[in-house]
Amino acid sequence: MEYNRHSYEIMPLYPIRGFPAVLSALVVLSLFLSAEADADPNIVAETFQPYAELLGQFVTEHDLPDDGLVSSFDYRSALEHAETSDRLAEQRQRLAEFDPDVLTDRDSANAFWLNAYNFFMIAHILENPRRGELVSSVRDYGHLFNPYRVFRRDLFDVGGRKYSLSEIELDILLGTEFQERGWKDARVHFTVNCASVGCPPLRADIHTADNVEYLMAENTRRSLNTSLHLWIDNEVLYLSSLFDWYEDDYVEHSGSVREFLNDYADPDLRPAIEATQRIRFIDYDWDLNSPENMQPWIR
Repeated sequence: MEYNRHSYEIMPLYPIRGFPAVLSALVVLSLFLSAEADADPNIVAETFQPYAELLGQFVTEHDLPDDGLVSSFDYRSALEHAETSDRLAEQRQRLAEFDPDVLTDRDSANAFWLNAYNFFMIAHILENPRRGELVSSVRDYGHLFNPYRVFRRDLFDVGGRKYSLSEIELDILLGTEFQERGWKDARVHFTVNCASVGCPPLRADIHTADNVEYLMAENTRRSLNTSLHLWIDNEVLYLSSLFDWYEDDYVEHSGSVREFLNDYADPDLRPAIEATQRIRFIDYDWDLNSPENMQPWIR
């Protein structure tokens, strides 16, 4: 995706009456830098208020032994609730009218696009039953030759432009523009939620400029404290398929998958991880992250 940069008219450095030329230059520089000031820190929270209400009402976070975390979204209760349709419509309208060019700092941009991805995923499930029934998996929106079709369809409106979920995750959050700005972060893979059991947990709070760094770190660490994403059998390290599919992002971020684990896994796990000799990948569970499907993991 081409993520539009602001363009600025460069003013000539003529002396301002009563000021030396150097002060004139400083005034102009100050005006220029102010155009690149951080976004209003409240803009993301205000934009995603309807989505925040959905999360607060229908997400349940489940604390596991060893400080692991999984979560569930109660789709059936959300469908039955009188306010859900209005909340979805209001959130979609806010995003369709939102100008992403105002997101000029890392935390606001990451928080906005993470929320957008997770909201659009939930909204699509709630608004698109199959044969009148809630889907059992996001793969139900695909077919034999393309089971993951939902991620690649340009269905989701931000600022009057349609995006796919894959574009939001891979071309924006993990794309060239964010990389050039120093915003790219492999922990995104542990923060976006694909509405599946195998995904890292969906949190009950939206991401904001104030909490996004904390939530990305916590979601990564606490996900790795569950056997959905990491477990060890003798000398074999079993990891989420996320580490297989997106290995290049973890290598770019930390130098290797193992170094990424050293950076973000719970410190108590590191000796056992370092003692392993081989890596294998855990089969991804694409069943919907509904309460009944998450029940086997809650103990």
